[in-house]
Amino acid sequence: MDFIDLKSQQARIKKAIDRRIAAVLDHGRYILGPEVQELEQRLADYVEVKHCVAVSSGTDALLIAMMALGIGSGDEVITVPFTWISTAEMIALLGAKPVFVDIEPDTWNMDPAKLEAVITPQTRAIMPVCIFGQTPDMTAINEIAARHGKLPVIEDAAQSFGATHHGQRSCGLSTIGSTSFYPSKPLGCYGDGGALFTGNDELAERVRHIRMHGQTKKNHHPLLGINGRLDTLQAAILLAKLDIFDDEIGLRNEVARRYSEGLACQVEIDLPCVAESNTSVWAQYTILNPDRDSLQKTLSRHAIPSVSYYTIPLHCQAVFAFLGHQPGDFPVTERISRLSLSLPMSPYLSKEDIAQVLNCLA
Repeated sequence: MDFIDLKSQQARIKKAIDRRIAAVLDHGRYILGPEVQELEQRLADYVEVKHCVAVSSGTDALLIAMMALGIGSGDEVITVPFTWISTAEMIALLGAKPVFVDIEPDTWNMDPAKLEAVITPQTRAIMPVCIFGQTPDMTAINEIAARHGKLPVIEDAAQSFGATHHGQRSCGLSTIGSTSFYPSKPLGCYGDGGALFTGNDELAERVRHIRMHGQTKKNHHPLLGINGRLDTLQAAILLAKLDIFDDEIGLRNEVARRYSEGLACQVEIDLPCVAESNTSVWAQYTILNPDRDSLQKTLSRHAIPSVSYYTIPLHCQAVFAFLGHQPGDFPVTERISRLSLSLPMSPYLSKEDIAQVLNCLA
């Protein structure tokens, strides 16, 4: 059993992928070829926003978003400590200060009730993270941002592309949305990739220039930028995968339903919670257990892979020691970091595989 089964997906769409790759090899436009523009249009239509700009990775997407907003030295960007390091890493690389706010105990996403207390005159943006496949309460976060001088909100939707909040697609819920196409994501390519989404024409134009070394036209570089382009071959692969994406979301939800039904009677296991306003794409199916390490060893003995994500929260990472945080500063984050365990999740996880996992957890 694979933790994330990419082989079954590839077998399902191999002809489409081969055809798409062959077309790229035939025309030879490996950088910003026609498949990139096709992908951007299809993704923008899917999210129902005006602009999508495909970029080289989810990490670069966050960096480019903040560069386009003019964030830099002396600024503060609010985010959460329960996430992959790139969220806060990109803030610090620009010379800005990551400001952490704790997460909700049920959804494990940014807690809007704790947000206003950390907003200061130096706050330049809010960056909520969509953890494990669903969005935070973006309605509440956007309302708070609007009350404080229309602060930009950057949706870090690396794990939630395809999810919804009040019926609206993730990546289209804020000033600018960012996602990742890392291979293990619900919509992933065969390398690194990402995208940015916005309805703001000026912001979209800046993003396009920044991903191309700040170039506005040939040999003209009025902006600082990076080499942030998505390879045409990766765009071709994503186009093939996009054709079956909605079906795969449905299959992921079916796997999650079977897990939840099978674990409902396990009193020591807390199940993942999807907010009533949300749908999830189940990038991960994550449970909480006070004896997580023992549980993980039991699964391993039966050749069942599992992963403990973010076991050292960002505020406890040595690289962010300069922020001056101590253990106990973000108690919900620290609890989830100690107890959480992600189980195998894939659209192609069979009933037999799910039963095997459930038997180990019984």
